[in-house]
Amino acid sequence: MPRVKSGVKTRTRHKKILKLAKGFRMSRSTLFTRAKQAVNKTGEYAFAGRKLRRRDMRSLWITRLSAALSKYEISYSKFINGLTKSNIDLNRKSLSEMAIHNPTHFEEVVNKVKSAFNK
Repeated sequence: MPRVKSGVKTRTRHKKILKLAKGFRMSRSTLFTRAKQAVNKTGEYAFAGRKLRRRDMRSLWITRLSAALSKYEISYSKFINGLTKSNIDLNRKSLSEMAIHNPTHFEEVVNKVKSAFNK
């Protein structure tokens, strides 16, 4: 059998990693092994960062709702409890957006929740 050399494939793989490492400092952008380690680590950070962003956004929506509900003298926890009791299926993101952009509709939802909560 003839000998197979893998130079082209290896070069392609190395160029791919080095292209991803462009802009990194020192040997992380020029040496393949260091670049590979750096690219793998940035991938891990990016994955974790996407999870953290979801967590941050949820806490932002809750804070916004809490601030909007203080006007109606109802706490956030009682409001969420009232939502489940009155079978209103709106998530925190849409409620937060509604509180900011459509305060009249948000007030209607709050009144429905209050009436369900008082029963």
